[in-house]
Amino acid sequence: MFLKKLSLINYKNFTSKNFEFDSKINCFVGDNGVGKTNVLDAIYHLAFGKSYFNPVATQNIRHGEDFFVIDGEFLKNDREEKILCSLKKGMKKIIKRNGKAYDKFSDHIGFLPLVIISPADRDLIIEGSETRRKFMDGVISQSDKEYLQNLIKYNKTLAQRNSLLKYFAVNHTFDKTTLSVYNEQLQEYGSKIYRKRAQFLESFIPIFKEQYQAISGGKEPVDLTYDSKLIHNDLLTLLEQNLEKDRAVQYTSVGTHKDDLSFSINEHPIKKFGSQGQQKSFLIALKLAQFYFIKKQAKTTPLLLLDDIFDKLDENRVAQIIHLVDEENFGQIFLSDTHADRTENIVKNIHQSYKIFKL
Repeated sequence: MFLKKLSLINYKNFTSKNFEFDSKINCFVGDNGVGKTNVLDAIYHLAFGKSYFNPVATQNIRHGEDFFVIDGEFLKNDREEKILCSLKKGMKKIIKRNGKAYDKFSDHIGFLPLVIISPADRDLIIEGSETRRKFMDGVISQSDKEYLQNLIKYNKTLAQRNSLLKYFAVNHTFDKTTLSVYNEQLQEYGSKIYRKRAQFLESFIPIFKEQYQAISGGKEPVDLTYDSKLIHNDLLTLLEQNLEKDRAVQYTSVGTHKDDLSFSINEHPIKKFGSQGQQKSFLIALKLAQFYFIKKQAKTTPLLLLDDIFDKLDENRVAQIIHLVDEENFGQIFLSDTHADRTENIVKNIHQSYKIFKL
């Protein structure tokens, strides 16, 4: 699968811009603020129906305008696929495939497998558990529609249970029967989510470790572990055990929405004990493992977006990444860099065709 053409209208800093891409490597070079990352984000938008960097949809419309349109022409399984994503202020976002609008955005997820590696990924290390759960859910959902549906249903039920807990507190009332209906639904969806995450990590962790060793030259042992209260108890038991606490705080304090991933290097938390280079290598290894996992599950090669990844990495690690990317397992790659010369030197060492776009 590859992206042949991209057209942007009123998207972020672009008034109107068209690109025709190489089927292998495409580089966007230029100073900070010229829109290199915005082009990558537009490609991400076509795959996921949302921005990777800005969750507020209307803020992706060019300042002073009232709509944006992103139009992409892909070649997948020898078929041309036209994907359009548009938003007008005050209206719902639209995603169309070959002229037909999707009823549910979730039906589009996974159709265009894509992995992005960006400086913003540092949030996976420094932010709270929600960021790491989103990463895990995003990887699984790209190739598992049932998982995505269970996640949507779980979150909807969770919101309803939380509203009920608030209602009880405000009205000084309590109805255990109504609450038990939500508990059973959370148990049903939550246990499926937990099992899928555990299965996923069993396959994913060895791939991740292999990628980290390849990037770091095998210097430091790294690990990631799944933290979930469901390892030792079923969700129904946990909800009953925490009922008084939930009533006091007016929200659901246990469940798969509290799961986390622990990242470590040399058996210590990478957040505290990893250098900038080690943290960056850890994140790149995570994302490359995501790439290989999705490739295997989706039976097609995902697009790979590399946003400014050569910054803050020593030459050895850059060389290792280039060596990895030079293998035949990769399809189409998009990368951004502020140093045009550095980019040209890097892509010349990769034995693939390439195009450089100076913005």
